[in-house]
Formats: sequence, structure tokens, C-alpha cells
Amino acid sequence: MQTKIKTILAIFILFVSASSCDNYLDLRPQDGIVREDFWKTKEDIQAAVIGIYSSMLNSPPGVSDLTMSQYLFMYGELRADMIAPGGNVTEDERDIMNSNIIASNELTSWAAFYRTINYCNTVIDLAPAVKDLDPTLTQTKLNNFLSEALAIRAYLYFTLARTFRDVPLKLDATKSDADNFQIPVSTQAEVFAQVIKDLELAEQYGVEDYGDNASNRGRITTYAINAMQADVYLWTDKFQEAVNAANKVIASPRFRLIPASSNWFTTVYANGNSAESILELQYTKTNLGPFYNIFRQRPEFLAGDLVLEDVFGIDLDNPTNRDVRGERASVVPGANLIYKYIGFDFNEFKALQDADTHWFIYRFADVLLMKAEALNELEQGQEALDIIANLRLNRNALDLTAEDLSGGAKVQITDYLLDERAREFAYEGKRWFDLLRNAKRNNYARLDILLEAGISGALPEQQQSVLAKLRDPNSHYLPINTFELFTNKALVQNPFYK
Repeated sequence: MQTKIKTILAIFILFVSASSCDNYLDLRPQDGIVREDFWKTKEDIQAAVIGIYSSMLNSPPGVSDLTMSQYLFMYGELRADMIAPGGNVTEDERDIMNSNIIASNELTSWAAFYRTINYCNTVIDLAPAVKDLDPTLTQTKLNNFLSEALAIRAYLYFTLARTFRDVPLKLDATKSDADNFQIPVSTQAEVFAQVIKDLELAEQYGVEDYGDNASNRGRITTYAINAMQADVYLWTDKFQEAVNAANKVIASPRFRLIPASSNWFTTVYANGNSAESILELQYTKTNLGPFYNIFRQRPEFLAGDLVLEDVFGIDLDNPTNRDVRGERASVVPGANLIYKYIGFDFNEFKALQDADTHWFIYRFADVLLMKAEALNELEQGQEALDIIANLRLNRNALDLTAEDLSGGAKVQITDYLLDERAREFAYEGKRWFDLLRNAKRNNYARLDILLEAGISGALPEQQQSVLAKLRDPNSHYLPINTFELFTNKALVQNPFYK
């Protein structure tokens, strides 16, 4: 066991040290070391795959990047309508929140994503040859490892394309200093097409059950792949395909909604890996998450002042009647602290040394609501409303946030879905993407969704400027960072930021 741990650690250190910080995609390795010294046994492949997950949880030693989960949080929340700056917000964070974004903003760096993508590419490229060297490596086991690398690469490219729109699409590992780093962007549609292709192969190669709950919730399974498929199909207007992918998850007895109770929050969030979990990045007490500091010790971000009232609702006649997702689940009243990652139960915060709450990539409720969104677009609005009603029943949602709609009220059901997703996924890195996905559909037929969100937190003197920016679809995506433009001459800046 000791030898295995050392091997895993060695591979991860190799991975994180093999990328040079002064090159375009932060991908360049030291010539030969990856191929020559490793990739001889199935244990090497396993260690490399574990290194991929490790790189999503932590920044490499000596690298000042934020963790992947911090980027996922900020890309999905800072431009939306449910967050406010805390006393320790940085200027770069505040600028994104205020739609005052420039290419030199450090948060527009995509180095953390491409570093992990290169780890995935390395496994995809080099793992198959190990089969000729290690007779104990079966084709099925090799395919399982490839499935994890393919799915994580797909998810990261999916996130980049939703955040930046057009991005470089590099599908082979950077193994030598002689590799070409001058790579132009691929269009968002091309990236999405590759994501779909990768996920189809990953599903074919995938694992349903690793044999233990933590692995089933913390590693890529076929169900996690199906959830990703449903997501990308919504972004590409393939609504029946989204329903089909969601149904594969829904049909499994592994997942269910946990009814509202006094321990619902502790079960789903504080402990994690519940029956509602599909894929969570697994922080532990020996590898704590980054959120305790930025939400509690030195708050950089707060819940918006009116989130508790406007999103979850408050029953003034019966204060104990609460949507289980609101008070002391998403928000601490009065202080407006974001509670989801720092709380233990309704009454107690976690201690710093216990700040191991996971980062939630997909939960069962997400699959249900993605299916509802697809059904609404397929003119099956009543079925979408039934899904919403069942979720609300299990969350003890308040009557005052309910909508009395007919199945044919497609526009109103879209708004209801967005409201319900706001309640369900508050501060889970989804809000901006939910707004953008629905706003841009049918050639921005619902641009009003973004405009309303954009001015919700803006000062009165800023509102017209924010509206003018958001009317340009190019502004809905972040700029390519100045450093990337300098080091890769094949890149062309998003027109909004020229």
C-alpha cells in the first residue's frame, strides 16, 4: 500500500511539474520524461487518472492558480444575480461582478483548465500502449480509465466553451518542447460537437459501479456521463436527446430525492455522497476545500441582500415554515453569508479543520430539471410542471414561490424553471450558465432574461451601461487573457474586448 501511494504521488508530482508556466496553454513538459519513466503498468495509468482528479481539487505546488472549484464557482456565479461583494473581494472579482471586464483580469486565465486537459490527453494518448507491456491490463480496465479521462476532458471543454465561447481545441498530449503551441480557436459549436463525441465514447467505455459509495459519487460513472450529455444537449438544442440522457439516470435506483427534514442539509451537503449525488469533487479533512476562507473567514462573496426573500421566500405568518434549501442551507440571514460550503446543520458552522464540503458538479435534482427544461422545449409543458411540483414537494418549497401555470405556457414555464433552478442550485456555479443558455436560445429570443439579471445588482448610475453591454452577445463571454494573446499569435480576441 505504501508503495502504491508513493507511485500515485510520484505520478501526480510529475504531472504538475511537467508543465511550464511561461508557455501558452501551460502544457509544455520536460522532453521525454512522461513517456520514458512511466506508462509501463496499469498502476501507472491508475495513478495518472488519480492525478487528473487531484488537479481538479488542488493547484500544483508552486503555482498560484486558484483551484478548479473556485473557477467553476466564479464563472457560474459572479456575472449572475444572486451574489454580492464581500469585504475582501478582489478588484478582479469586483470588476467581473460589475460587468467591467478587461483582458488583463487574472480570472480570465484558462491555464488551470488546459493543464488538467493535458493530463487527460496524456492518459488518452499513452495509456493504450501500456497494454502491450502489462499483461494484467485488460481491455475493459483500459477502457474504464480512458472513459474517466475522456469525460473529464469533455466537461472542462464544455465549461470553457460556455465561459469563453471559442477556445483552442487540443486533443493530443503535449509531450515535447517541439510541439506546436500556436493553436487558433475552434468555434463554440465545434467544441460542443467534440464534447458530445467524447461523451459518447466515454459512455461506451464507462463504469456503472466501482464497488464503494465514495468512488461512485466522486469518480466518473456512466451516470455522470449521462448527466453531462443532458447538459450539453440542452446547449445544442437537442431536446429529445437531453430527455433520453436524463432518463438513463432517472431509471437507476441509485439516485433519489431526499425529502425535506431537519438533517437534509447535513446529509446532502455537509456530509455529501448522498443518494442525490451524481458527481462531487471530494474534499476531505486532510485536503480541505477553498471555500471556508472566502465565505467565512475573509468573505469575498456574500449572498445578495434579497436572495432569501425573493428567491426562497419567507413565511411571515409561520417563520418555522421554510424552504429547506434557503435559510441556513444557502444563506445565513442578516449576515448574508453563503452557507452551503461552511455549515454543518441548521444551527452550526463547520470548524475550519472540518471544512471538507464537496464541490457539487451534478446532483439528481439537476437531471430532473434538465429533463423538465427539455420537455418544455418539446411542447410537453405539463410533464415539466409535474417534475417541478415533485421537486418542490420534497424541498418544502413555500406556496408563495409557486406558479399556477398551464402546460401550454411555455415562456412562463421557462421562467419558473429558472426560478426553481435558482432555489435548487444557489451558489453551485450554475446560475450564469442557466440564464445564458435560456436567453440565447432561438437567436436570443429571451435576451430579457440576461438584461433583468444584469441590472438586478447594479447601482442606478451603472444600469444603462450594463444594459448596453449585455445587448451585445459577444459580451456574454469572457475575453481571452492578455497573456494568452501574447504567447499564442494564432488567437484572436473576442470582438467585444478589442
